[in-house]
Amino acid sequence: MNIGKQIPNFITLGNLLSGTVAVIFAVEGDYKMAALFVCIGIIFDFFDGFVARLLKVSGELGKQLDSLADMVTSGVVPGIIMYKLLQDNLIDKPNIMNSAVQIFDIPLFGMLLTLAAGFRLAKFNIDTRQTDSFIGLPTPAMSLFVLSLPLITQYSDVDFVKDLIKNNYFLIGVTFVLSYLMHAELHLFSLKFKDYSIKNNSIKYIFLSISIILIGTIHFLSIPIMIVIYVLLSLIKKVFPKKNNQ
Repeated sequence: MNIGKQIPNFITLGNLLSGTVAVIFAVEGDYKMAALFVCIGIIFDFFDGFVARLLKVSGELGKQLDSLADMVTSGVVPGIIMYKLLQDNLIDKPNIMNSAVQIFDIPLFGMLLTLAAGFRLAKFNIDTRQTDSFIGLPTPAMSLFVLSLPLITQYSDVDFVKDLIKNNYFLIGVTFVLSYLMHAELHLFSLKFKDYSIKNNSIKYIFLSISIILIGTIHFLSIPIMIVIYVLLSLIKKVFPKKNNQ
């Protein structure tokens, strides 16, 4: 076995390990640590492809391993987080949705994110259209959106948003919308750079600039807003395409 060619796979295993640790923290209700390890996993997920291109290594093994790691980091973890949020809300407000609880275990709605993520990752592996861009919301973006919700309730001062997150109707709505967006025929730009020219990457630089400003001002609340902006900018790029824009 050529060890050098396996370096990208070792990095992918770092993603899988990070996701597994995040699962443990998510189950324990330590949302901050769960989010930290998911972010570490997403960083590994970015660099395994970068290193693979650098070493000119590619193969079916790496592709499948990458999806398996993403399934844990960006599929299982957000499902557990949403489950816990729905469960916590029912404990804090036991009279809400009581009649529905008797029919169905409401927190299980959160696991729809895990199912949708698994289906998306399987489709991604056989979809030859998604080489330079994405069709549908990428699972890491969905995962970051969900992971930000409990952190917003803990660290944000915006009571209106915190009250929304503590409303199970809102959370279930978010679950369905995110599950739909992962499979919608929406062409979303990738943050991978073929070159660094402003001409060919203007939409990416705009998004990154806005993201830096938002993170520096509203912190965790910036994450769901950034995901929304990402989708909107992609739609704008689709409606007003620029020649040679990558």
